[in-house]
Amino acid sequence: MATVSPPSPPGAPGAPPPGPGAAVTPRVGARTSRSQVGRWLAGLALAAVVLIVLLLLLGGGGGDTYKLEFPDAGQLVRGDQVQVGGVPVGSVKEIELTHNFKAIVTINVNSSLSPLHEGTTAQVRVPSLSSVANRYIALTPGPNNRPAIHPGSKLPAFAETPTDLDQLFNIFNKKTREGLSQFVQGQAEQYVGAGHALGESTYYFPPLLSSFDHFFAELVRDQRTFTSFLVETAKALTTIGARHEDLSGLIEHANQTFEAIGSQQSALARGLHQLPVTLNQGNRTFAGVPSTFAALRELVKASKPTSKPLTTFFTKLRPVLTTGTPVVRNFSLSFNRPGANNDLTDLALALPALARALTTASPAGVESLRESVPVTAMWGPYSPELEGTLRTFGQTGAYYDANGHYARVSPVFPDFKLGEKNTLTPASVTQALESLKSGQLRRCPGAATQPPADGSAPFTDNGLLGCDPTEVP
Repeated sequence: MATVSPPSPPGAPGAPPPGPGAAVTPRVGARTSRSQVGRWLAGLALAAVVLIVLLLLLGGGGGDTYKLEFPDAGQLVRGDQVQVGGVPVGSVKEIELTHNFKAIVTINVNSSLSPLHEGTTAQVRVPSLSSVANRYIALTPGPNNRPAIHPGSKLPAFAETPTDLDQLFNIFNKKTREGLSQFVQGQAEQYVGAGHALGESTYYFPPLLSSFDHFFAELVRDQRTFTSFLVETAKALTTIGARHEDLSGLIEHANQTFEAIGSQQSALARGLHQLPVTLNQGNRTFAGVPSTFAALRELVKASKPTSKPLTTFFTKLRPVLTTGTPVVRNFSLSFNRPGANNDLTDLALALPALARALTTASPAGVESLRESVPVTAMWGPYSPELEGTLRTFGQTGAYYDANGHYARVSPVFPDFKLGEKNTLTPASVTQALESLKSGQLRRCPGAATQPPADGSAPFTDNGLLGCDPTEVP
């Protein structure tokens, strides 16, 4: 009876080798099992990575919590870092206020650093004053050979609080802060478009620092002298600080002065343009000064004989001035006396109001006076004579006006007369009286004194008075 055996797998012991024309059947089952195993391993690796990331993000590294007590929170917020040597080791978890108005800050420290040991201290710090959102707590761990601190305990914390930029500027008054603001804005405007030049200037900054290093090395070489300099400088600054109000006023006035000078730039430019011409004229003037001094020297020599009479004159003049000083003072008080309505100035200021009152009170009287002006105008120039007639009637009849000019007396010194070549020669009495006139009897009003520059005297009333305007002193 014939039996049929199942075919043996290729390569199995006892299996006949395939013939030259036989086809080889592939091993599909083995390849499929290997691919599935690779996929399972890749999935497990990805899940492990995701788990590690979640633990790092959500677990926070584990660790313990500790409490810190500060006078204030120093602008700390939840989530601010806790650092050791600049390396983050935890974060701020909670901030509370105590009954005595102090801040209790709860921090979490990673398990890599916990537990902390005795001697650990904490302090609020900031990297710079340019921001208020970058506070962090700096831990200084205690030695590992010290006893451990139980989680939840309170760590020693420095009481000093970091200085804010606003606190720094609050030490100045309002005007100083505004000046600093304008200074910063002015610096920004000054460097607009000058970035390239500023970059080139930084190229020379290291040599500048090196020069400063050599300068300060030479400065502190003599320690005794340098110490004395610092002490005296401190005294000077203390004295200046005690006068800060006066110094502020000085700076404010100097600012106003420079603003006033700046507003006169065109005038200053013209002045500087004329300065060389002025200096040239000054040089010519100073060149003639020696000859002037020589002439003055001769004048002083010639005046020495008259010094003694002048001494006598001034000696006699002193009592006159002493007597006349109260008179002048009283005369000044008649024009300007302290108080109201008690001097001539107040009287003159009241006249316009009086005129307005009279105008409104008696319009008919004012109109009659206005119409009588053409009739009485001719007596105006003779008002001094009329007043003098009433005042000195019966005393003398030789006056020609009422101002005291009863006789004009003019001192005559017939000592010298100007001769040829501008030389002085002794003059007789007749020669001294040659220029005097007499018989001037038709003088016009105001002709008793020298005529004023405006031509108001002598007054002829356009030739209606019948006087001789040429009869003047």
